[in-house]
Amino acid sequence: MTERHIIRAGQGGGRDIFEYALLRVVPRVERGECINAGVVVYCRGQAYIGARTHLDEARLLALDPDADVAGVRAALGAVEGVCAGGPAAGQAAHDDAGRRFRWLIAPRSTVVQPGPVHTGLTTDPAAETERLLDLLVR
Repeated sequence: MTERHIIRAGQGGGRDIFEYALLRVVPRVERGECINAGVVVYCRGQAYIGARTHLDEARLLALDPDADVAGVRAALGAVEGVCAGGPAAGQAAHDDAGRRFRWLIAPRSTVVQPGPVHTGLTTDPAAETERLLDLLVR
C-alpha cells in the first residue's frame, strides 16, 4: 500500500498551489523532436505569473541546422513579456494572471509549444520558476 499526500485547505503549511508548464521548441513540427527552452509558472494564491527561458542554441541547431534562432528567441521573449505584463504584454496586459496563464498554455502547433500542466506547492513562486528552469531546462 502506498502513502498518499493529500493537502486539504488550510493544511499547506503556508504554501500555495502553483501550476507550471514547460515551453518546448519543436523546430520541425512534422518530426516531433523538441528541446525544453523555458517554464511558465502560475500561482493563483499569490496572483503570480512568471516565465523564465533559456535557449540552448547548439541543441536547437542539432535538431534543425536551418532553425530560425532569432524567431525562436523572439517567441520565447514574447512569453516572458506576456507574463511580465505592462506594454510588453500587449492586449493581454489587461487580463488577470490566471487568464494569461491559460492563454499561454493553450495547445498550439507552432515552433514554441507549451507542454502539459503540472502542479506543486510553494511559498515563493518566483524562486520556484527559477528552480524549475534549472531542473528541467538548463
